[in-house]
Amino acid sequence: MTKRAKITIRDANELDLPLLVDFNRRLALESEGKVLDDPTLTAGVRRGLAHPELCRYFIAQLDGRIVGGTMVTFELTDWRDGVLWWLQSVYVEPGARRHGVFRAVYRHIESAARAHRDVRGLRLYVHRLNERAQKTYQAVGMSKAEYEVFEFDWSGSVRQIEKG
Repeated sequence: MTKRAKITIRDANELDLPLLVDFNRRLALESEGKVLDDPTLTAGVRRGLAHPELCRYFIAQLDGRIVGGTMVTFELTDWRDGVLWWLQSVYVEPGARRHGVFRAVYRHIESAARAHRDVRGLRLYVHRLNERAQKTYQAVGMSKAEYEVFEFDWSGSVRQIEKG
């Protein structure tokens, strides 16, 4: 009989900055073929860690080893008179995938969100071609929303990698 892996989720802190930066860098490259500007990314994660009113980071550990991170941001929903929590920067190291890590992260975040009277639901966005992630999100009970995302990015901090 094999030993079941122990998954723990905790709030991130400033000591996790290098790991969160690395996870975000790897996530962008792996899921969207994008290279992030390192100083901008580092400053962004540092800002997030310093401002809990903007976002909250979570760290996933598998048998005591850090294997993933997720950020939650907050959006006022006037239609529901409350707040939606957006899961962002969801990353689990490849070797730790298919071991229930994301499911544990999701359940932890869902439980924390339900403990707040004003939270009305959870959302996330996923790249339209990332079918594996979409199946993972559906497996925890999320469903595809009726919305498309539009953006206008003038930051210049994200560069698309040429394919081919």
